[in-house]
Amino acid sequence: MKKAIRYLRFSDRKQSNGSIERQELYTGQWIRNNEVELVDTFIDRGHSAKTFDRPDFKKLQEFISKHHNRVDYLIVDQLDRFSRNASEAMEYVKKLQRSYSIQIVSVTEGITFDYDTPGSFFRAGLQLLLAEEDNINRSIKVRGGIYTAKAKEGRYIYKNPPFGYYKVGERKERKLVVNETEATIVRFIFDAYLKDTPIYIIAEQAKEKGFKRSGNVAIQRILSYPVYAGMQYVEPFKNYPGGLFPAIHEPIVDLATWEQVQRKLKKPVKEKVVVSEEMPLRGVLKCSCGKLLTGAPSRGKLGKYYYYYKCNKTTHLNLSAIKAHDQLQQVFALMSIPERAIRVIRDSSDRIFENKMVEDRRLVEEKKRELEAEEAKLFSIEEKWITNKITHDTYERWFSTVNNKRIALRGAIDRLSGDQDKTYKILQRNLEKLTDLEFVFKKTNVLEKQELVRLGFEQNLYYQDGMYRTPTMIDLLAHNSDKMRELRLLDYTKKRENFSILPLSGPDGTRTRDPMRDRHVF
Repeated sequence: MKKAIRYLRFSDRKQSNGSIERQELYTGQWIRNNEVELVDTFIDRGHSAKTFDRPDFKKLQEFISKHHNRVDYLIVDQLDRFSRNASEAMEYVKKLQRSYSIQIVSVTEGITFDYDTPGSFFRAGLQLLLAEEDNINRSIKVRGGIYTAKAKEGRYIYKNPPFGYYKVGERKERKLVVNETEATIVRFIFDAYLKDTPIYIIAEQAKEKGFKRSGNVAIQRILSYPVYAGMQYVEPFKNYPGGLFPAIHEPIVDLATWEQVQRKLKKPVKEKVVVSEEMPLRGVLKCSCGKLLTGAPSRGKLGKYYYYYKCNKTTHLNLSAIKAHDQLQQVFALMSIPERAIRVIRDSSDRIFENKMVEDRRLVEEKKRELEAEEAKLFSIEEKWITNKITHDTYERWFSTVNNKRIALRGAIDRLSGDQDKTYKILQRNLEKLTDLEFVFKKTNVLEKQELVRLGFEQNLYYQDGMYRTPTMIDLLAHNSDKMRELRLLDYTKKRENFSILPLSGPDGTRTRDPMRDRHVF
């Protein structure tokens, strides 16, 4: 009696049981009618037939290589259950017959593949080609449906919602809704990254707040995902362009913030700075050469550790952390704003915010008109392309330009339409803290200390010749700059923005010195 093994497969896990039963029925009937003994059965559930990279198919191959001497047939329900790749399938069935003397049987199509019989070869090849054509058509329909859903309808089509959202509704009515608890963490991640907080610190603090995603690039994925800005990336389909398209769900961060983060992510990766409570100025304080200072502890004679800031580029700077912090605390004490100035700020803040809100409303209307004009341009471009008045290359070029401008305008509108009352309340609540910046510096954590230094000196705080130096400083905090210089705490030499206009060549044609070339920071 001849012997056979059979291979059953169904691509959908949810419906696989019924399909497998049907395949077992048909293949079992062929086995009984042809008086063939079944040796073994291999079943793949939920795997596509695009390739042979399937778990049970691999087991089938191992079985054949070891026991091919006692097998005559490999039985399948249909050839497309076996493979939808015609060229690979033809090579494999040829190998089965030539190397192992095993024939493929498709029971529902009535084909026993025989490579040496022209009619059998043609029929099997035709069935495999039809299966591959069906696979191509399905792929086109799926990709077209995905493009329509994402690019034209703005729907999020994936099974699991991204962190910060949950899904409501069914089928085409299904959409993303903001999960405020998780959205707070997402906003924190974006805000912290723009404040130059190291990624590993962001990950630690996000975890404390409830961020459960793991992995070395979990934070980077959050930062780079356009869904959080109310956008989706769409792959091009046929002659339709790909790129970023607006989605129908509510954004968690505004588009301008997301784009700012993307520009920062594309910059060269900086050397990792380890944040230390003992050395909060590491990574924000610069040497006179312009390089950021590093730092490390040094062990004294009695075994106690003392911390020093150092410059890796030059050897002359070895700054005691105790001295550096004491000097900076004195600087912040002198930077504190007098109470009379705070009263003036408080009294004038209402007028300032009212003027700003009026100006923002004016700008919003202006941006909306610009957005309407860009939408009209986009419609005109699509109409010209549909009526064959422009080529596809021209369409793609114009579409990309107009769409990018449209995205930028949407981001500007979102930013200008933000909650100004919230900003006003934060200002009023924190104004009193400006009267004692030394206390603020002492009580804040290391990341807040770094942010305070960056903001106060606009990321330009240097140390040279026993004192701090800066070319940039918030004007409101510079009222005691002369006293700081007298006490050799801080030399605030304002960066020159205008230079005297000197001729680059004299009357005799000789070239004179370029004042821009010889400009110094200090």
